[in-house]
Amino acid sequence: MPANKRIVLSSDHAAIQLRQIIASHITAKGWVAVDIGPTTPESTPYPTHGEAAAQRVASGDCQYGIILCGTGQGIMMAANKVKSIRCGVCSDTFSARMIREHNNANMLSIGVRVVGEGLALDIVDAFLGAAFEGGRHATRVEMIEAMEA
Repeated sequence: MPANKRIVLSSDHAAIQLRQIIASHITAKGWVAVDIGPTTPESTPYPTHGEAAAQRVASGDCQYGIILCGTGQGIMMAANKVKSIRCGVCSDTFSARMIREHNNANMLSIGVRVVGEGLALDIVDAFLGAAFEGGRHATRVEMIEAMEA
């Protein structure tokens, strides 16, 4: 387990329940869940929540971020606008593992209207259980980072 065991979680209004389930799940596995909301079901814009979570990861306050919205796509797009964030939407465990191993992703996005609770928890486990392989993949990640400059 890494030294910074903090994972920020955020979502839009559609994904509050699944976000809270994931927070409990990762806490039971020894991570510190930093749940930054929202907490009420009123409509709320996903870009605000994606950016807020991404800022926590980019600053080093949290090692990883897990964000959710209806499809996972919109909130992921917002998060990826923050420098140094590499976030991917995953609806299967293979992709969740690969975005860590090959892309050194530091954020995971899940669509609450795309996957159910059991699969979402499996996706989270695959993401957190994988490690960046480096090597030829490091060169490609460096190319992505250079685009931010």
